[in-house]
Amino acid sequence: MEDETKRILERNKANIKVFGIGGAGLNAVNNMIRSGLEGVEFFAANTDSQALASCDAKQKIQLGDEITRGLGAGADPDIGQAAARESSEQIRQALEGADMVFITAGMGGGTGTLGSSVVAEVAKELGCLTVGVVTKPFLFEGKR
Repeated sequence: MEDETKRILERNKANIKVFGIGGAGLNAVNNMIRSGLEGVEFFAANTDSQALASCDAKQKIQLGDEITRGLGAGADPDIGQAAARESSEQIRQALEGADMVFITAGMGGGTGTLGSSVVAEVAKELGCLTVGVVTKPFLFEGKR
């Protein structure tokens, strides 16, 4: 009886993915990985190739290679959104099969601010239960 219960629980286990986008999103993913969070798959996506290379996530997506050439969005949310749209097929492949997606991003820079909305759109199209976990800059940090 106990073995059958274990098999049922394993078969019904939710596929949970954490998707960090932009600098703040990558920082959040790094903190979760370093704290030993288990049972989820981590993904990191950024327009800045250097920041992406230093992220601890195994699965990484370079966003907007044509638009930004790996140099970042320059704190311009419209560039971040365009870069995410350019890479939407890679995002779709990353989220494929997920039951639940946590999107983590910051709302003060270029990539995460509007790029996270593209990730959310893709997750919705795939039928994933989606949760956004975002940070907003403090007033003393300024507009940019």
